[in-house]
Amino acid sequence: MEQMGSQPVLSQNEAFARIRLLRSPNIGPVSYRQLLARFGTAAAALDALPDLASRGRGPYRPAPAESIEREVAAVRKAGARYLFHDQPDYPALLAELDSAPPIVTCRGRLALASAPCVALVGARNASAAAVKLAREFAGGLAEAGFTVVSGLARGIDGAAHEGAFPGTIGVIASGIDIAYPPQHTALQERIANEGLLVAEQPPGTEPRGRHFPSRNRIIAGLALGTLVVEAAPQSGSLITARLAGEAGREVMAIPGSPLDARALGCNQLIREGAVLVQTPEEVVELLQSFTGAPRSRFRVSESTADFDYAELAEAEWDASGTEAITALLSNAPVAIDELIRQSGMGTAGVHMALLELELAGELERHEGGLVRRAAAAG
Repeated sequence: MEQMGSQPVLSQNEAFARIRLLRSPNIGPVSYRQLLARFGTAAAALDALPDLASRGRGPYRPAPAESIEREVAAVRKAGARYLFHDQPDYPALLAELDSAPPIVTCRGRLALASAPCVALVGARNASAAAVKLAREFAGGLAEAGFTVVSGLARGIDGAAHEGAFPGTIGVIASGIDIAYPPQHTALQERIANEGLLVAEQPPGTEPRGRHFPSRNRIIAGLALGTLVVEAAPQSGSLITARLAGEAGREVMAIPGSPLDARALGCNQLIREGAVLVQTPEEVVELLQSFTGAPRSRFRVSESTADFDYAELAEAEWDASGTEAITALLSNAPVAIDELIRQSGMGTAGVHMALLELELAGELERHEGGLVRRAAAAG
């Protein structure tokens, strides 16, 4: 394997093991970090996985080493690099998310992610006026020193990237070597060459519906605030805005005519507490004075109890505790804090029980620190 990051303490073998750990069945961002905290290295965690997942319905097999070798070769061929969650050039704001991707692949100028970022998103079937507005806002924000983050979709996203060049980050729902939508192949390549292109999915991955909310959390997580230019109700842009609100970031929207269905999502955001903005200067003023306490009131989740994953290194596994947590779970998402209160168990014990259930395929994690019984678990 070639060098996969700039942090010298991460050996090639451990980097390989980390990729393999994350690609193994039922491993997500939270369980990945918990396993590293518990066992110290990804190599040790891989050795422990079969025993930890013993509650599952069949033998547990980590991702094959051969598939990771092929992935690393594909990343190298694409001219990309790996970035791990604990490397110094991993974006600090993104790292604040509990669900931050432990590993991403990227091409381009990583320094753009360290500058103040603003997410600019909106409708794919945007009006001509909104596309023009998005391009102008992105240009004004870039001139003010902000990096503009968006998702390379048609409509507002594409206009945002074009207006902000070269100070723009494109976050894609596919692998780093897959251009989507096909109409933006040239735009994606330009972003990789002049800006920064980021992907969470392994190379060769075609975008699927479930990948877009994951992409949206990265867009929101990179930025101090998210601006929605034009969006219909139930759109992916509103998901990005909600994720920004849950992360404690600013949520902003440009109002539109109530006669245009494409503007109803923005108007809804404003009604629910997003900040109404009408000029790039208003966005700059709002974000330059951002102190971590957003002025927007849009669906900001209550903070959950802090938990230091390092506590997992000393905690003991308790089969009865796992059974108690299993009994409390249902198909309805519930906060982990609530499980701690109702079970009477220690925080570390609850997290360990949830980790065991997730590895066994019996638990699903959701944004905002919510968990529920996996549908396949009955």
